[in-house]
Amino acid sequence: MPVNQTYAQFSDTAFASAFIIYALALILSLVYYVKQQSIIDAHREAVRQRELVNAGGVSDSADPTESASTLIDEETLAAREESARRLANMTQSLMWLGVLVHLASVVMRALSASRFPFGNLYEYILMVTLFAMLAATFVLQRPQFRVMWPWVITPMLALLFYGGTELYADSAPVVPALQSFWFPIHVSTVSVGASIGIVSGIASLLYLLRMWQPKGNEKGFFGAVAKPLPSAKALDNLAYKSAIWTVPIFGLGVILGAIWAEAAWGRFWGWDPKETVAFITWILYAGYLHARATAGWRDTKAAWINILALATMIFNLFFINMVVSGLHSYAGLN
Repeated sequence: MPVNQTYAQFSDTAFASAFIIYALALILSLVYYVKQQSIIDAHREAVRQRELVNAGGVSDSADPTESASTLIDEETLAAREESARRLANMTQSLMWLGVLVHLASVVMRALSASRFPFGNLYEYILMVTLFAMLAATFVLQRPQFRVMWPWVITPMLALLFYGGTELYADSAPVVPALQSFWFPIHVSTVSVGASIGIVSGIASLLYLLRMWQPKGNEKGFFGAVAKPLPSAKALDNLAYKSAIWTVPIFGLGVILGAIWAEAAWGRFWGWDPKETVAFITWILYAGYLHARATAGWRDTKAAWINILALATMIFNLFFINMVVSGLHSYAGLN
């Protein structure tokens, strides 16, 4: 079937537009992040001053000028907080817009070749980043998590940039090996599981940073970076709850791939490099859940397993697809 070049061009334009929208959202989120740092510093200074007054370290005079000064400081702080809230809301709105335009790019890509958009590594990255952005946009709606946007958008933009430049492939029919009923079912399930796993892994990374720089006792450059982050408990819970979704969905994707392998190659499992590393990734995510529920492992040990699972998935996405030769080599560059 011939490729509809109009839809293909629309898809490329929507891809570029989504990238720009995400980049603008990143800029706003960084400004919000910096504002949150100053707001936290101001709140902590106010608490310190109140403690000094209560302890008798500072004269608690009823000087009208001093009271007016304090009132202005409180109003200024309230104005800063309102400004930060507006930035957070604008970031959230831009993210929803970016997801919609991103989705339009995927749909147009599918319509251009009359197939599901999973035919090459560019399209796979397009789908994984879409699902990851969608999952993050839902999860990070809560005010305490909105400071995490720079940590999520930055790697997604890096993936999109690399996919759109180095891995880009023109819209075309898929190779005969991918013309199967199982193709969209298997790849879409794996994509959803992987995208949620990315969110979980990022949350575990930030959890380790927060554990290293405890709330209220941050020090140095990394302390300043960690200051606006939620508590370690909140980040750990986010990583755990995300992994709860990752394990069954990603595992189902691996099982569906095995069923397709039996139909296509006459065996459920052949220790092909890609399927093997995918299985190892699933084992690591499942191991993280087990460690997270095991006494003595509910601290940084479990988080390191989750991060290792994320690293293994990224290794599978790039190195296995692009360097190692196997039965899944057609899923790499066209």
